[in-house]
Amino acid sequence: MQSVKVRRSGRRRIGAYPVLILAALLFLIPTGVLPGVDLFSGRSYASISVPRTIPNTDLNPYGANFFLHLEAEQWKIDKTLQMAGEAGLGWVKQQFPWENLEMSSGRFWDDRYNVSTWDKFDYIVNTAAKNGLQVIARLDRPPDWAREPNTTPLSPPKDFAAYGRFVAEVAKHFKGRVRYYQIWNEPNLTEEWGGKPVDPKAYVELLRVACQAIKKVDPNAYVLSAPLAQTVENNPAHLSDVAFLEAMYNNGARQYFDILFANAYGFSLPPEDAPDPAKLNFSRVLLMRQVMERNGDGAKPVWFNEFGWNASPADLPAERLLWGRVTEQQQAEYTARAIQMARRDWPWAGVFNVWFFRQTGQQYQWDDSQFYFRMVDVGFTPRLVYKAVRQDTVPLFTAGPGSYQEMNPALVLQSSWDYVRDDKADAKGYLASDRTGDKVTVTFHGGSLALRILKGPECGRLYVSLDGNGVEGLPHDAAGRSYLDLYADSPTWVELPVAGGLRAGTHNLALTVSAERDARSRGRLVAVDGFTVGEEGPFPWPQVAAGGAIFGILMGMVVWRRRRGRSRASGGNGV
Repeated sequence: MQSVKVRRSGRRRIGAYPVLILAALLFLIPTGVLPGVDLFSGRSYASISVPRTIPNTDLNPYGANFFLHLEAEQWKIDKTLQMAGEAGLGWVKQQFPWENLEMSSGRFWDDRYNVSTWDKFDYIVNTAAKNGLQVIARLDRPPDWAREPNTTPLSPPKDFAAYGRFVAEVAKHFKGRVRYYQIWNEPNLTEEWGGKPVDPKAYVELLRVACQAIKKVDPNAYVLSAPLAQTVENNPAHLSDVAFLEAMYNNGARQYFDILFANAYGFSLPPEDAPDPAKLNFSRVLLMRQVMERNGDGAKPVWFNEFGWNASPADLPAERLLWGRVTEQQQAEYTARAIQMARRDWPWAGVFNVWFFRQTGQQYQWDDSQFYFRMVDVGFTPRLVYKAVRQDTVPLFTAGPGSYQEMNPALVLQSSWDYVRDDKADAKGYLASDRTGDKVTVTFHGGSLALRILKGPECGRLYVSLDGNGVEGLPHDAAGRSYLDLYADSPTWVELPVAGGLRAGTHNLALTVSAERDARSRGRLVAVDGFTVGEEGPFPWPQVAAGGAIFGILMGMVVWRRRRGRSRASGGNGV
């Protein structure tokens, strides 16, 4: 009998602990008290302690390089971009080869197939947008007619003005759909400069021509400098990336690009490895940043063109490991750590484009170490680095307490808003629309939300709903819809409170351009320059009370079970 009593008593002790833990959780942890996660919805959220004020840094930092123009079947483009969107990426770095677009001077038509050469690239851009992705367009590879005889497509054009006309046509065609343009690639290598000695002065002239051509047709576009190959060599064929950048500034490059594009491979070293002029590693970009700051260009961001670690198999010969080698687990861990470290410590860091998302099967074979950079196999099997990125992007889409720019991923455009560059706006730009029904949503975790928004004589009204309902404290129209009236006698940017006193938890704010407007207004313009999320709302006493009641009931059950057990052990004579 004694053995039976011991076993039963043991079961009671083991069973009581989960009950007590559950009760304590319900009583002590209201929704959202745990930093970074809404316990009851399971939604993670991001929070920042210092606003990111440098333009083009408060955005989704995750991107990748793609080869979609090489795909022969549209379903593969669809599948690739769908997987990229599902991973939470925000950016598609895609080449737009000049030789594939302008088949002869001024002619964007392919006589072989009797189709417009724009068609495939239109499809790529439009499909990317459907999956919540923006495109960074790389513009290089002149056609035969635009370069010197007996040269390769990696040669600079014989007439820089022809390149200027080409990039202007691209910017004009994709205006409003593509805003970021990379001008050439790795001109510090002779292999990328047609076998000629590297020439920073000539590249700066090409950059000048392209920048001025793009800005003339699309003032809201951004020009990215050519990413420079990471190298410590200094000779006519291969010039150090740091030295080449210094030479670019010496030749007046500063006024001809908005974003410095940099390569940032990690090779075999962890992301925390310190920068060293004689070493190639991820932190080498800090040497590039020093060049920018010495030249008074610290207000510009740095984006990362080709970024990542190579996970070649152990049996691949050492002479083929040009980018070093790490395990696949390290590849995933280093990629995640590098982005987290940079976002924490480098306020100028913007987008990180992993090299590469998925190849078409035409570029790299199993015995080529480049094959092992991929996030997704040719057959669409995700690798560990894909899974790590997908996990890390989840919190981006819910903003915690802090101040954010209009490009923050928690703000999602539900329609085609315009982006306007403006030196008077925070971070030099804002979102704008005067089209009735255009909508934007903000998902946030906090107790209040305010918009940085324009009020003025051209401004209209903005319908506002919170978690699918009207917002208390705002005026309502005859249909019961809450709204903000943005009319004012003169234009001014204001921080306008929209919702406050919210209970702790995750909320969704929807903003829709209204057909209605103040009778004095001359338009329906809505311009949004960012938003601020306030700290958690009032302590949720009703939930705590409910948790306390459940705690009491459960504790009563535990006490009753203990007394009942003791009663049985004593033959039913009580305690």
